[in-house]
Amino acid sequence: MTTDWTYPYPTLYPGILRKRYKRFLADIELASGEVITAHCPNTGPMTGICHIGGKVMVSHHSSPKRKLAYTWELAEVNDTVPTWVGVNTALPNRVIQSVLEAHLLPALGSYQTIRSEVRYGNDQKSRVDFLLTSDQDQRIYMEVKNTTWAQGDLALFPDTVTDRGQKHLRELTELLPRARAVMLYFINRNDCSRFSPGDQADPEYGRLLRYAIAQGLEVLPCRFDISPKGIRYLGLADLQL
Repeated sequence: MTTDWTYPYPTLYPGILRKRYKRFLADIELASGEVITAHCPNTGPMTGICHIGGKVMVSHHSSPKRKLAYTWELAEVNDTVPTWVGVNTALPNRVIQSVLEAHLLPALGSYQTIRSEVRYGNDQKSRVDFLLTSDQDQRIYMEVKNTTWAQGDLALFPDTVTDRGQKHLRELTELLPRARAVMLYFINRNDCSRFSPGDQADPEYGRLLRYAIAQGLEVLPCRFDISPKGIRYLGLADLQL
């Protein structure tokens, strides 16, 4: 389901990754030869996409409130067929907000309202990424997970043990069958046509995901084409459990 819909990036600048450290920082050599320190908006291990000496793209922000003017946005992987992978973990939720507003996901059916960061659960202490509602008061609770780890054309999540991700699966499962619950995997690269849970990294997450699906959890592994110009929705990957 490739569409003409595109979420644009700001102007991006090419560089070479020289160092990543303290989780949030990356030293990047720009085309001019200047080495800048950029904010790394991905605190995870970035398995398979963090390559010293690899090509990257950064955005520049002139706000005086920022400690670092540059943000690391993209990393290039795969020497045979170079592929851009999204690094900025703050971006998928913004992109999905636009996807939902454009009604690009037919599997969700009809909905009229989109709310983000809504409190839910028995203690109301958790927040779901999106809550969709229809005129018939049908509710769809949706979590979004950024997915960048790949083995060949197989996208995998997670790439490390994620207690937070396990918690989200348990909370979504508790909503069933009173409401619809959806786990959306944002495949932040265009070279994956299949999706599976990352059992090698977190077997408990895989167990919880399969159990949740058996209880009625809906899974949308969404493929995106990533380029320095923007992000384009490609359709769903094949779910392999």
